[in-house]
Amino acid sequence: MAANDDAGMVEALRALGLLSAGERATTVPLSGGVSADVFAVRAASGEVFVVKRSIPRLRVAVDWRAPVTRDAVEVAWLRFVREVDPRLAPEVLAVAPQEHLFVMRYLEPATHPVWKQEMFAGRIDPRFAGEVGRDLARIHAAATARPQLADAFGADGFVALRTDPFLLFTAGRHPDVAERLRGLADDLARRKTTLIQGDTSPKNILVGPAGPVFLDAETAAWGDAAFDLAFCLTHLLLKSIWLAGHYAALMGSFDALRRAYVAGVDWEASDALGVRAAALVGALLLARVDGKSPSGYLDAPAEDEVRRRAKAILNRPGLDLDALRATWSAEWAS
Repeated sequence: MAANDDAGMVEALRALGLLSAGERATTVPLSGGVSADVFAVRAASGEVFVVKRSIPRLRVAVDWRAPVTRDAVEVAWLRFVREVDPRLAPEVLAVAPQEHLFVMRYLEPATHPVWKQEMFAGRIDPRFAGEVGRDLARIHAAATARPQLADAFGADGFVALRTDPFLLFTAGRHPDVAERLRGLADDLARRKTTLIQGDTSPKNILVGPAGPVFLDAETAAWGDAAFDLAFCLTHLLLKSIWLAGHYAALMGSFDALRRAYVAGVDWEASDALGVRAAALVGALLLARVDGKSPSGYLDAPAEDEVRRRAKAILNRPGLDLDALRATWSAEWAS
């Protein structure tokens, strides 16, 4: 199947038994990702499927490659999360391992808008952010009780899509904090406590009628829960700079998410997890301007501001999330 092959997507659904031999269907590419072909396929019957297929080279300016077998990791994560609570992830309907694709049930944007788009439209709800923190902690807590899951989640995808492009690549661009960034990468490689999603970005979370729905888990791995927490908090801080007119609501969302998450931590001391998360926030802030996957919405002055703040965090070992929050607010007020 060729990349962006609409007919190939339809044929794949026929082969999987989701479309009959003569049934017609239309395909619409879905936006938002750089690491996969994602299509909505609407059958003549009216049923709509989402088809996702991994690609070997990501659609970014620099050369960035990852194993296409990460589709199996994503399917395993989605199925586990639905065991925790069926509303937390879309249903996987079929899998075609040889094509490196799978099919999910489609969730209508009218009832499941993307959290990032809601925020960019000025609809910023700290209550929903708290639900994200609560449910993310639920997933992590459930996984720690099932250590046998580790066997299904290798680190190759996480290293290729997160450690290398976010931490190590960024270290190469910033010698003054390179040792710190490499140390964080080494710690992530060693720390294996639970199942993490690896891409808890607002663009991968839907605002469902019953709460958050998590998507895009191809970076899932058995690792450190602090990474998922830090990844989501980083996005809220970035948006507090870009959407300055909504600063109070965004920081309210930051507070609600971290507090709800910490309240659900029962597998380790939450203070230690918070210190690791704060350091990773600093690293990820810097990566979102100078890593392989820049945010795409910050202008040059905002990027300079993020670099400065990121390094201030990285240069304060032992900083926890409460102190990070206080420092961020002080910067805003100054």
